Amino acid sequence: MQVNHKLKIVEGATLADKKRYQRLIGKLIYLSHTRPNIAYAVGIVSQFMHKPQEDHMKAAMRIVRYLKGAPGSGIIFKRNGHLKVEAYIDTDWAGNPNDRRSIAGYFTLVRGNLVTWKSKKHKVVALSSAEVEF
Repeated sequence: MQVNHKLKIVEGATLADKKRYQRLIGKLIYLSHTRPNIAYAVGIVSQFMHKPQEDHMKAAMRIVRYLKGAPGSGIIFKRNGHLKVEAYIDTDWAGNPNDRRSIAGYFTLVRGNLVTWKSKKHKVVALSSAEVEF
């Protein structure tokens, strides 16, 4: 995904082949379970499965090109000498350009190894950044 690139639905833009797009995104979603480095980008492109446009297909194909260029870089668990558990969370207030809803995410590390992660779009529009954090 390009840095700070916000995909959105543009009225009058050229539509992509819906079935092909949905098959590709379904495969990428399945693959993202073992490749957390693509999870964010796949989450973004999966929001447009109902009406994919050419820009959305280009972004999905960019993910495929990245995967082709980086084989074998899935989840790796290393043995570390500590038993530290760490958790990180972040929110993006009104980050979705289509509906202005916020996105929150977290991940946890055990012994320095990634064990859980999740991002989720909020169900309602937050009126302030404090409301998003709550």
